[in-house]
Amino acid sequence: MSQITILLVDDHAIVRMGFKMLIEAEEGIKVIGEAESGEIAIKLFQVLKPDIIVMDITMPGIGGLEAIDRIMAKDKNTKILVLSAHEDSVHPKRALNAGAMGYLTKRSAAEELIKAIKSIHQGKRYLEPNIAQQMAITQLSGESNPVEILSDREFDVFIALAKGKSTNEIADTLCLSPRTVGTHLYNIKQKLNANNSAEIALIAIRCGLIDP
Repeated sequence: MSQITILLVDDHAIVRMGFKMLIEAEEGIKVIGEAESGEIAIKLFQVLKPDIIVMDITMPGIGGLEAIDRIMAKDKNTKILVLSAHEDSVHPKRALNAGAMGYLTKRSAAEELIKAIKSIHQGKRYLEPNIAQQMAITQLSGESNPVEILSDREFDVFIALAKGKSTNEIADTLCLSPRTVGTHLYNIKQKLNANNSAEIALIAIRCGLIDP
C-alpha cells in the first residue's frame, strides 16, 4: 500500500505537533509538511504536492476558507480535510462550498481523523456525524442562514466583530488595513441590515456561531 502524504496547516505549533503524532501513529500515513498560515500552505502545496491537506480555517492572514479557494483554483482535484474548532453548521457548509472534501472538529477522536483521511484519499467525502446531522436538520427545516450571503472575507470580519474585536485588532489579525476592514464592515451591515456591533453579535448568536 502506498503512503498517504499530508500537509498539516494550523497556526498553533503545539496543535500541529499533536495532530502530527496522531496521524503518524497510523502506519502508511506521513506528514511531509507543516504550515502556520493559508499563505504558506498555498506555497507548500505547490512544492510538496501532498495527497491530502489537513487544514484549520481560523488563522491569521487570508485564513483557511480563502486558502481553500486559492488552492482549488490552482488544482481542482486537491483533497482537503478541514479540522476546525467550530462545531456549528455554517463553517462546514462554507468549507465544503469552497472545495473541501471533509470536515472534522478538533474534539473528534483520533480514529475519526484517520478514518476521514483514508476516506478522502479514496475520493469519498467525509463529515463528522454530528456535523452532518446538524447540516441535514438545517437543510430539512428550510431555514436560510443570513450570513450565507457574506463573502469568505466578510464572514471572517463578521465573526471577529461578533466576538467584540475592534477594527484595528481585526486588521492586525487578518493582515488587512483598518480602511479595508471598515469597507467590509460597511458591506456586512448593509447585507445583514445591522446598525452596529451589538446587532452583529446578536445575529452571530442566533446562528449558533458564538456563545451568548
